[in-house]
Amino acid sequence: MKYGIKMCAVAVVMACAGMSFSVQAAPAAVKNQITQTKASDASGEQAKASVNHDARADEVTRVSINTASAEALARAMNGVGLKKAQAIVSYREEYGPFKTIDDLEQVPGMGHSLVERNLDHLTL
Repeated sequence: MKYGIKMCAVAVVMACAGMSFSVQAAPAAVKNQITQTKASDASGEQAKASVNHDARADEVTRVSINTASAEALARAMNGVGLKKAQAIVSYREEYGPFKTIDDLEQVPGMGHSLVERNLDHLTL
């Protein structure tokens, strides 16, 4: 009788150990599957981003800071709305044409980083 109870207890322990092992192994498989899914989604997003970046590169138009209207400047420049674009036009009308693109830093509200960010969009 003692031998039968011991064998039953051993069988229960072995069964529980097997179940816990399979439960622990399942999340690892699920985790790998989730990681692979995220990786494929990320690569898809990168592909979309590169397509959008290429499309934006085609859209980049250069405007002359000496002749463009405030609306054209606001459309072409990143971080410049109509109010700052109007300030650029007003400054140009008051002091004459810009001699360099860096002269934009003299316009109130236009800092060095804003001018640097827009160098690819501007001409004289």
